[in-house]
Amino acid sequence: MSISGVTDTADAVVIGAGHNGLVAAAHLADAGWDVVVLEAQAHPGGAVKSAELTPGYVSDLYSAFYPLSVASPALQEMNLEDHGLRWSHAPAVVGHARNAADDDAPVIYRDIDRTAAGLDHDHPGDGARWCDLFEQYQGIKDHLLRTLFAPFPPVRGAAGLLRTLGTADALRLAHLLLLPAGLMSQHLFAGDAARLLLLGNAMHADVPIDAPGSGVMGYLLIMLAQDGGFPVPVGGAGELAGALVRRAESAGARVECGRPVEAIEMAGGRAVVVRTADGRRVRVRRAVIADTSAPQLFERLLPSDTLPTNLRHGLDRFVWDTPVLKMNYALDAPIPWRSKSLTGAGTVHLGADHHGLVRWMADLNTDTLPEHPFLLFGQMTTSDATRSPEGTESAWAYTHLPRGLADDASAARLSESVDRVLEEHAPGFASHVVGKTIQRPSDLEASDANLHTGAVNGGTSQLFQQLIFRPAPGFGRAETHVENVFLGSAGASPGGGVHGVCGRNAARAALASDGRRGWPRRRINRAVSRLLT
Repeated sequence: MSISGVTDTADAVVIGAGHNGLVAAAHLADAGWDVVVLEAQAHPGGAVKSAELTPGYVSDLYSAFYPLSVASPALQEMNLEDHGLRWSHAPAVVGHARNAADDDAPVIYRDIDRTAAGLDHDHPGDGARWCDLFEQYQGIKDHLLRTLFAPFPPVRGAAGLLRTLGTADALRLAHLLLLPAGLMSQHLFAGDAARLLLLGNAMHADVPIDAPGSGVMGYLLIMLAQDGGFPVPVGGAGELAGALVRRAESAGARVECGRPVEAIEMAGGRAVVVRTADGRRVRVRRAVIADTSAPQLFERLLPSDTLPTNLRHGLDRFVWDTPVLKMNYALDAPIPWRSKSLTGAGTVHLGADHHGLVRWMADLNTDTLPEHPFLLFGQMTTSDATRSPEGTESAWAYTHLPRGLADDASAARLSESVDRVLEEHAPGFASHVVGKTIQRPSDLEASDANLHTGAVNGGTSQLFQQLIFRPAPGFGRAETHVENVFLGSAGASPGGGVHGVCGRNAARAALASDGRRGWPRRRINRAVSRLLT
């Protein structure tokens, strides 16, 4: 087929050089495909980037700690350490201050005996409960991670869990993981320290702790914290992106930045050309993988007249996760924590106990600007000594705004509340700040179109938009209604987090659909299309 105006040709075009797009490109290039990655921004990495916002201080601009990365089979098989990536750990993994007066905040250490001793000090018996939970996790983690990181349905992982646990225990595990985080914490532990460690980690997603399924993230992150810690790339988050670029390029992929894609052109029910804003037209022999948000792919890049009616209606009901406000700090000294146990923790949770977390989420869901925000706080020099001069700290805090209040005035007011919370937990904090930048939701979206209104997870993680409902009812996989177009971003299942699984799933789906051997997968694609019509 002759296509006029084509300036380049590739087996596959990957739209977006975020970590998922780079993983997809590497997989396809490993299979011998000619792959070109087109990235709108001047630098690759998507939400995996770092910069010197204050001279001498390296700040991670978006994601910062990577427990999912080191646990993810998709990134493990990339062997990124062979491409220059090095990991570093803080002395402690994560801590949670119960309130501003807490001078002995609970902490997870990579040494489980030390973690258990602290939990027992708070409430006798919780240390043993923690150890028992971790022992169970160790026995099932491979099957569990395979289940959580697989396209729907996760047959192999679920079958492995069933073989390992037996039917009764597998059902009990499924019931546990579907619990609201608040109930899960009460079922697993008797004291506030262990419960709050689980609840604080559950809040890394945007699911209210009293909502079904919110416990999954809390359970997974405390177990990952105990198992492999929350590591960071030596030199900044950008080093992880750099390793992914080198890995993809070593397999033969071409990564081109400053190339925003304007449209995907179709003929005969297939994508045939990807057109960039500067007029370049790349002919597609085999597949297009979109490391873009779901609305970007379906409502902007693909022709509007190809969108099935049910998919259009599903996208009308698409829910973004709540906007993020992020503040980056350069300090001339370590953080003067009231609770000395937080001194060595890379990740710190601040500003709310159990009831406070419920109130905070209620504010977000009722368009109320929180006066007492819950914060995630990162001590980056504590985690990686290369981030700033010796005796100083590169740090950040982030919290959320209600979806309807993501404007400059609201961000300014909330940033003042963030500073107040930090000063309450670390008296004298403000006096050590020598540099400060604020990333508002609009700033996040301007630097990465996938971070729509400051949402960092590609859409809410709540149950109604997960599994076969992500990004709309009838999905759950990378396949779309267009035979050779695949969604490979956090907008697809299993969703947000730097794990690369969405990119790997899309690449595998493209490979399985290609050529004469791909007819069964193409039948699946047609069935998906009929379902969405």
